[in-house]
Amino acid sequence: MISGTSAGFGRRFAALIYDSLLLAALLLVYTAIMVAIRGSAITAAGSGSWWFLYRGGELAIVAAYYVINWLMSGATLGMRAWHLRVVSNTGKRLKPLPAIWRCVCGFFAWSPAALGVLWLYADPEHLALHDRLSGTRVLHLTDSLTGS
Repeated sequence: MISGTSAGFGRRFAALIYDSLLLAALLLVYTAIMVAIRGSAITAAGSGSWWFLYRGGELAIVAAYYVINWLMSGATLGMRAWHLRVVSNTGKRLKPLPAIWRCVCGFFAWSPAALGVLWLYADPEHLALHDRLSGTRVLHLTDSLTGS
């Protein structure tokens, strides 16, 4: 069982920035591969079904990055840098369904100006909206747990 204090908005946002840099690189490689396969740029106006395939692939890459990292280690690269870990409400590692549900809810929690994440300041347990909905929590690990 993993323990720590509930992570605040600042650490969560910093981890998101770190992760976005890695995801930008992954999506750049994916875009290059898709353009090479198609033989030309992929645009909404002139690509037809390629556009939907491309956009669906982008979503799949982002979702897979988060879900796989949460399942394997409980943290993405950005979360590791900020000593954060995602766990179930009981403090155990996530199972696949809660991880996927957290990813879906997380998209909506961060989308409208991070209002669902800022919810953690109104929540009595300091849980963001997607934490509450998915039965998970983000912990800021103590130094003894991180090895720092």
